[in-house]
Amino acid sequence: MIDNFSIAVTHGLLLIAAWRLIHRDDLDVEDPPERDKEPAGFVKRPASSGSRPDA
Repeated sequence: MIDNFSIAVTHGLLLIAAWRLIHRDDLDVEDPPERDKEPAGFVKRPASSGSRPDA
């Protein structure tokens, strides 16, 4: 009986902690990221030297 009571108490405390975390207002607020002045894309373009190094 003590084992069941201790499990119920610990799970109850975990539920209370989760409930309080879920209902916090500041967790849903996030500042938007700053926009790039000039988008770089996914790949950097190689310097235009006129010749390919692997050719």
